[in-house]
Amino acid sequence: MKRQPVRRLVLLVSLLLFPVTMWYFSPAIIIMGMARHILTGSFFAFLSMLVLSVFLGRSFCGYLCPAGGLQECAAHVNSKPAKQGKRRAIKYVIWTVWIAVIVISFVLGEGTVGVDVFYMTDHGVSVTGIANYMVYYAVILLLLLPSLIHGRRAACHYICWMAPFMVIGEKIGQMMHIPQLHVSADNSKCISCKKCESVCPMGLRVEQMIRENNNSQCTDCIQCGACVDSCPKNVLSYSWKAERRF
Repeated sequence: MKRQPVRRLVLLVSLLLFPVTMWYFSPAIIIMGMARHILTGSFFAFLSMLVLSVFLGRSFCGYLCPAGGLQECAAHVNSKPAKQGKRRAIKYVIWTVWIAVIVISFVLGEGTVGVDVFYMTDHGVSVTGIANYMVYYAVILLLLLPSLIHGRRAACHYICWMAPFMVIGEKIGQMMHIPQLHVSADNSKCISCKKCESVCPMGLRVEQMIRENNNSQCTDCIQCGACVDSCPKNVLSYSWKAERRF
């Protein structure tokens, strides 16, 4: 099987497993745990995103994220690229406030520090009762509506509370010159066919970045490789070199 069908299949499986895994990505569960000085499964999930992104960038978004799988399904309804600009700052505001609440909850919390990876789950399963199903469908709606209204992976661009962890990790890796998985480009081969842009799940202006040899180190790239697989001239390729093209 080719890479993109496999990638989409993995995302679909991740989405189908979301009723099991939802609490491990929950911003609320980690706050509840911190108030009792409990390191929850979500704490370790977010920590893993930060650490792994130092080496793998935002690959989690492209290959494993259940919210990403949901939004790529939504792209069949609205396939236009989501507008970016200042709207991208919303997720950083959300993330900053959330981190502040986590810290305050821990400082004001009581009890000795402990670990409970399955905190608030039923034998590791997140969604089991009616109340949890109501939360589940509310989260699904929250992640789905932006993409249906604004276009491809709009929730990733605008409101995702997980993305900043990976952006920070990616930036740390770049500053330390650690080899990272990324897409590199040989712009001398580019024929400006824009097939890369038409398949990019994030709606990025890939052709422009190639043409301008942009070294801004785009943190919206989720390393999915769709542009690599669609390029008829092999302009794009995966690389582990420390220096990034875009």
